[in-house]
Amino acid sequence: MHLILRDFWWPKIRKDVEKYVNTCPVCQRSKIRREKPSGLLHPLPNPSRPWEIISADFITDLPPSCGFTTILVVVDLFTKLAHFILCEGLPTAQETADLFLQHVFRLHGLPKSLVTDRGSQFTSRFWKALQKLLGIDSRLSSAHHPQTDGQTERTNATLEQYLRCYVNYQQDNWASLLPLSEFAYNNGVQASTKETPFFANYGFHPRFFPPVIETSEVPAAEDWLQELTAVQQLLLQQLEQAKEDYKRHADKHRQPGPEIKVGDRVFLSTRFLPSHRPCRKLDARFIGPYPVVAQLNPVTFKLQLPRSMRIHPVFHRSLLLPADGVRPDVDRPAPVPILVDGEDEFEVRRES
Repeated sequence: MHLILRDFWWPKIRKDVEKYVNTCPVCQRSKIRREKPSGLLHPLPNPSRPWEIISADFITDLPPSCGFTTILVVVDLFTKLAHFILCEGLPTAQETADLFLQHVFRLHGLPKSLVTDRGSQFTSRFWKALQKLLGIDSRLSSAHHPQTDGQTERTNATLEQYLRCYVNYQQDNWASLLPLSEFAYNNGVQASTKETPFFANYGFHPRFFPPVIETSEVPAAEDWLQELTAVQQLLLQQLEQAKEDYKRHADKHRQPGPEIKVGDRVFLSTRFLPSHRPCRKLDARFIGPYPVVAQLNPVTFKLQLPRSMRIHPVFHRSLLLPADGVRPDVDRPAPVPILVDGEDEFEVRRES
């Protein structure tokens, strides 16, 4: 703008120049976006009782320990109680169902909803059919947006921290540490609930050190039940407050962004997409534009992608950039080629 104003001026010159630059397809694809990510936080609804909504995720690629290389982490979103389940490798959908039966269902019954990522275990036909038969609502995260299942992600990080502290030099004893890690996690106070998961779920603290003074009074069953009910009511209030605080803090680093609706064309961030070009630093930041064919919730959209891309077409708002139109004096750029046997090939579409 400064260079243009040296020699030119006309009414609304700034607006015209900004529009010209914003509709440059090369700029839209290549320039780094400096503003806050688009899409305000939309937290999952809070459960109203223990083990109504649970989340699950895998910690993979661990060094072999007693024949195990993977941990299935299951967390109750109400009490935050977690189970850390050993796996010999990444299980199939049917093996995952068996693990749920052995370690979750037998202790807590069926959940109402299950929050997971889009791993093949949770998107297979077998798993979908099983959830439908059992009346479990599946809540899958959008592509490359693990914040959807933030609870399990944080639990995974805590578990990995425990194991880092106590694993031996060869890192082959972590499987034997898992039961104590689960106990330590469930006996620790959660910031969101102000209670330990163990107490929130069962209504008492587990005994793991001999008490300094032995207690002899045993509360009546009715008193214990009332206390447990009061704890869970308080827990629900704490969860609501924690969700509000988390949203308020997260939205400080986000913005609503320009409105996107069905029928619009948007550019897609290449941040999580594979690239066949020699240097990723010089690759385009966005590709497209692609039409929006569905809006699944306020911050999740489904795009019409070329079949050759072979990726899940649902994305969070933060990965999308509205196409501001194309100037009539700019040729439409060539599509991204597909590398086949070292040669560039292009997908041809018949125009009606």
